[in-house]
Amino acid sequence: MLFDHLYNNRKEKKQPKEKNESHYRSMVKAISWRALGTLDTILISWLISGEFSIAFSIGAFELLTKTFLYYFHERLWSLTKWGK
Repeated sequence: MLFDHLYNNRKEKKQPKEKNESHYRSMVKAISWRALGTLDTILISWLISGEFSIAFSIGAFELLTKTFLYYFHERLWSLTKWGK
């Protein structure tokens, strides 16, 4: 029992302190995720409409709006301690 207590205290000290994500990291994550999502939207839009220009227009608009939405969503989640 004493060994377990000492081992657990030592183990806890070695774990790095949790820190919030930087704004830069959140923005890079938002951009990379949206790039993938936009390619998906363009492909689906093209399959439905049959016209690449329409598909590209939908994808470009969606890229801008959802990048900003994701960034702010990510920053709000970084403020909460729930689930950490």
